Amino acid sequence: MQITGRRFLITGGASLVGSHLAEELLDQGAAEVVIYDNLSFGAESALAHLKGRKGLTIRRGDVMKLHDLIDAMQGVDGAFSFAAFMTLPMSRDPWTGLDVNIRGHQNLLEACRVAAAKKIIFASSSAAYGYGLQGTITEDTPFHTKGVPPAAVIYGATKIIGEQLCADYGAKYGLDWAVLRFSTVYGERQHYRAANALYIIEAYDRVAKGEPPVVYGDGAETKDFVYAGDVARACRMAMGADVTRETVNISGGKEITTKALAELVLRLTGSNLKVEHRDPASGGVRLTSAHAFHYDNGKAKRVLGWEPKVPIEEGVRRLIEWRKANPPA
Repeated sequence: MQITGRRFLITGGASLVGSHLAEELLDQGAAEVVIYDNLSFGAESALAHLKGRKGLTIRRGDVMKLHDLIDAMQGVDGAFSFAAFMTLPMSRDPWTGLDVNIRGHQNLLEACRVAAAKKIIFASSSAAYGYGLQGTITEDTPFHTKGVPPAAVIYGATKIIGEQLCADYGAKYGLDWAVLRFSTVYGERQHYRAANALYIIEAYDRVAKGEPPVVYGDGAETKDFVYAGDVARACRMAMGADVTRETVNISGGKEITTKALAELVLRLTGSNLKVEHRDPASGGVRLTSAHAFHYDNGKAKRVLGWEPKVPIEEGVRRLIEWRKANPPA
């Protein structure tokens, strides 16, 4: 469907990706973007840069309340399912996390069916592959759980279930859907809920306080980061494209070691500090990769015409500039 003149709803929209997506949709001519969020993790401040934009509606609501979702979906053409507990909140409260990630997503699918919405985009995750994999990871790579922290396995499993719920609604009711599996997303309005995303924001916050950035072990483990604006563009393109019932990797496509990432933060801030190495066992909930890997995003280019545009150095520079203007409380 075309984006211009259409109405869209984003659950969990007062978030990192949600705020970028709302801006992307409005810039592309959407008639209305409804942010549906209970603000338990997100915040209206994430949407402050859009204040006064015609077509933006912020509706405080909970995905666990089906009747509210159905009401919010009236007249909406397409929905984006972003509301979710990520790894760190899941480790603290798996009860609520399972409810939100599975039943909350199912509620949105049901609201789409009742309101006759045309399409839903589900924000899945590279966690659907597990962690500790090596080599090239494509959309057909199976779930790997050996040696993975329980919270990460639970989170990844909820994404797999969410994907299958999309397939179920597509098969039973003809709802168009697309699943986008994001690698680690970073950018302005960065949150602290995903373990891997902390490598950037925590490194900068320490440097800003005059403390050295920390890496665990030798810092040789690799991560794949994708800029939030690129992710938002992928979501918009998936909604607008004549593509349905597809699962697609959305990744930066270029791996970086945790040590190189910390050194990048030091370079961009002009700091003379040195990276501090700590015992890996002291790192709390960490998602490690013992081997080199590559999240292949070639399918995204083939089926959506998408590829990442913002390189890691530019994306981190933007994140740092935002953080300087928005220091932590």
